[in-house]
Amino acid sequence: MNQILITEKLYITPELKRKKRIYKFNFLLSIFLVCILISIYIYAEFDRNKSEETSLGILDEFNNDVQNDTTIAKNNILIVVLDEQQESVNDTNISKDQQKDTNISKGQQKTSDGYKYTTIGTINIPKINVQYPILDGQTDSAQETESLLKISPTKFWGCNPNEVGNFCIVGHNYRNKRFFSKVPTLENGDVIEITDAEGRTLRYSVYNKFEVVPEDLSCTSQLTNGRKEITLITCTNDSKMRVIVKAKAV
Repeated sequence: MNQILITEKLYITPELKRKKRIYKFNFLLSIFLVCILISIYIYAEFDRNKSEETSLGILDEFNNDVQNDTTIAKNNILIVVLDEQQESVNDTNISKDQQKDTNISKGQQKTSDGYKYTTIGTINIPKINVQYPILDGQTDSAQETESLLKISPTKFWGCNPNEVGNFCIVGHNYRNKRFFSKVPTLENGDVIEITDAEGRTLRYSVYNKFEVVPEDLSCTSQLTNGRKEITLITCTNDSKMRVIVKAKAV
């Protein structure tokens, strides 16, 4: 027995000991890296859930403001609904653009990074169960847009909601059910509903979908031949290309 033990011990050379130490180190390092990756994933998922809650809170607030707003815009006339002790007033001197600026300026908020934004409308896509507020910043800088996108889909370029022109909306693709993750699954004929700050809801029908490189901004062109159109922009799953979904008012 002793002979056998001594013989086995002789085979444990310094080289084997070194390899054993390297193996242990690599094994522990692998476990450490896996823990780091899991922690990052959990934090990212928590952050996305928090962003979703923030977005839905903004949506509820916007809907409540629209429902409780006693100012109703009709054509170029502003009708103010007053209580029983006051009289209704028709002010034909207030332009439609002035009405829009008044509505949009209500409820200005700030991101955690200090960027100011307003909620200018909502987007509803029944097919993929998407309903979010649409945010609009002040500077249109890349940093501001990225900050807003963490909260909700954001105006990227173009006219205001439900106006003549091309209203471009950008949203994150988190490769799950949140924000614009399912927008790439839309097909021609699918319906998108946009509600603006005045409470008007228009239906848009998808008529085209394609991919472009990130530098290609031709999809934001405002040449719509007098039509009301929207463009949804998000990333492909590998983030290398941009998915573009075009829709026109019906």
